[in-house]
Amino acid sequence: MIAVIEDDESYRLAVQRLLKSAGFPAQSFASAEDFLNSGQQKETGCLIADIRMPRMSGLDLQSQLNDEHCPIPTIFITAHGDEKMRLQAMRHGAVRFLAKPFDGETLLDAVRVALES
Repeated sequence: MIAVIEDDESYRLAVQRLLKSAGFPAQSFASAEDFLNSGQQKETGCLIADIRMPRMSGLDLQSQLNDEHCPIPTIFITAHGDEKMRLQAMRHGAVRFLAKPFDGETLLDAVRVALES
């Protein structure tokens, strides 16, 4: 399963529809906390997470999962990324760091890479 974690509902649903149209099982969550509370970490083959979200950021989520020995290949999406943020995400195991808006095929290619890792 691919988990989409994005606080912007329209963006979250668009990404989920794109994934499902490409044949990927996907579930969306409005926050990192919702994802953590779902208990679906072990069933998740790939995360697509926004960097900046209220309360827990995507980077904080990645760090917590790594601390819990539950690393999940992660694709970060953001409208507000910078080089320092990108480097931090990549150092901690992110597969890709995509700036919004991005092409749907670019995201699908990143998902394929993440699922193979």
